[in-house]
Amino acid sequence: MKTKKEALEILKILKEYYPEAKCSLDFMSPFEMAISVILSAQCTDERVNKTTPTLFKKANTPEKMIKLSLEEVEGIIKPCGFYKNKAKNILACSKMLVEEFDGVVPNNMEDLQKLAGIGRKSANVIMLEAFNNPQGIAVDTHARRISNKIGLSKETDPEKIEQDLLKLLPKESYYDANHLFVWHGRYTCTARNPKCEECPVKSKCDTYKKGK
Repeated sequence: MKTKKEALEILKILKEYYPEAKCSLDFMSPFEMAISVILSAQCTDERVNKTTPTLFKKANTPEKMIKLSLEEVEGIIKPCGFYKNKAKNILACSKMLVEEFDGVVPNNMEDLQKLAGIGRKSANVIMLEAFNNPQGIAVDTHARRISNKIGLSKETDPEKIEQDLLKLLPKESYYDANHLFVWHGRYTCTARNPKCEECPVKSKCDTYKKGK
């Protein structure tokens, strides 16, 4: 396992390598962010961004969203995959926002995780992107893979990996960590055919060193 100093060094190198790292989802409000996050499950951000303009043109508030039929939402979001379950979550989430939160997306982790389709990872993303107040690190497939390969965590469960990362990184690093893990996993440390020789942190990666 890496030390706090090593973890910060890795983050510093990644930040220099990906200075443009940021959220890839397009949104104009916390509600749009929440819906985009629901759609992004097992779907690329690029595909989500091609789908949401049509959806948000019809309904960019929870009050407008609950007026759409399930079939209408399904038809719009079908390209994002798992559309039947996602459509149910979008409508259930919107209904809960209207009935329990006066149509306002809550800005705390506890209430966000009460919403349909929003787990801890998604709540982390919403707190970071919509409210600029990161409370943790969203462990998606990229963050999980990178954490295991580099040696930041030996766990496989996302929430346990997050707890390991939070022990290594100070809160002021959460913003960068959320974006950098995604970008590194997307562009260099890919699931298939990772570009290890190009990797800026290969000298600090446990998996790379074992392979040499």
